[in-house]
Amino acid sequence: MSIEVKVPVLPESVSDAVIASWHKKVGDAVKRDENLLDLETDKVVLEVPSPIDGVLKEIKFQTGDTVTSQQVVAVIEAGATASVPAVTAAVPVESKTAAEPAKSAAPAASKNDTSELSPAGRRVAEQHGINPADVSGTGRGGRVTKEDLVSHINAPVVAGGARPEQRVPMTRIRTRIAERLMQSKNSIAMLTSFNEVNLGEVMKMRKAMGESFEKTHGIKLGFMSFFAKAVANALQRHPIINASVDGNDIIYHGYADLSIAVSTDKGLVTPVVRNAESMSFADIEKAIADYAKKARDGKLGLDDLQGGTFTITNGGTFGSLMSTPIVNPPQSAILGMHTIKDRPIAENGQVVIAPMMYIAISYDHRIIDGKDAVLFLVDIKNQLENPHRMLLGL
Repeated sequence: MSIEVKVPVLPESVSDAVIASWHKKVGDAVKRDENLLDLETDKVVLEVPSPIDGVLKEIKFQTGDTVTSQQVVAVIEAGATASVPAVTAAVPVESKTAAEPAKSAAPAASKNDTSELSPAGRRVAEQHGINPADVSGTGRGGRVTKEDLVSHINAPVVAGGARPEQRVPMTRIRTRIAERLMQSKNSIAMLTSFNEVNLGEVMKMRKAMGESFEKTHGIKLGFMSFFAKAVANALQRHPIINASVDGNDIIYHGYADLSIAVSTDKGLVTPVVRNAESMSFADIEKAIADYAKKARDGKLGLDDLQGGTFTITNGGTFGSLMSTPIVNPPQSAILGMHTIKDRPIAENGQVVIAPMMYIAISYDHRIIDGKDAVLFLVDIKNQLENPHRMLLGL
């Protein structure tokens, strides 16, 4: 019996997808729920699993082809088994010495292994015949990213003074990011305000309670949960910051669905931590850690990225001292975190050295006045400089 493999149902905001890569070829045996191919939309990379055990009988579209929702991309013969080429009878190994060459030959099979690459990186490696083992990785744990592969391709050849160039098309995700950023710049009256925060008390609390927090909840106490909780609390007190524009109407959201910016080798994505106002620090840390892992592994779904009411982005992880983040429509504001630097400040008439961070809020000036934006930023500053008050809901 032949079973059709179809493109998953795509949301209304996603019209089509591009086949990023096939993990199986015609004639290969497949198992139920085994990933057959990766689809790249303008938001995420989707995996398409096999619905049954069987053999891949037909592939209807190739890598790079555009497909739409529910379109048939492959056919699987249910219950069939892959044909195995005839082999000669095995010759018994007479001694341990005779078996040594077979062991040493095993690593050759993984010489061009691309299984650790992201779908976009795998496509670049396959298109240009690059062995990932020849590329120095800059990702987490030395992992080779798409950018590493592109840099390897574009590396100048010293001999002969060659000046190579290469034109590489944008991925669907990068194209969508570019469109959204231009939409934001062209449709929003954007303004940015700044403040600075002394994170000394937050650091003391993390040092004093971090170990017991991790033992109790099974996850480390990071900075992001403090910021996320402070933002969620402040949004309740300053609802206009959490609102959005729809035509001539302003929509006020009575909940804090926080889009947390996560950097991946395919670009910036913003999975949504929903109802953050009612979550504990541990719940927030676990949600963020789960999304970060899914983002690195290319496992984020479309539902994970839709519906946020406010965004938090942290350029400080890359060393940014100050920036003006861009609002993500239809949201009306975004908070930018930055790197923590020890700086001299005046405290109780004395000059002291404190761990300081610049924070920024970019906002849609059509509905948010400067006073509201500044008060919101001061609210966050006060909570982070007095985290015990934040824990008590004050």
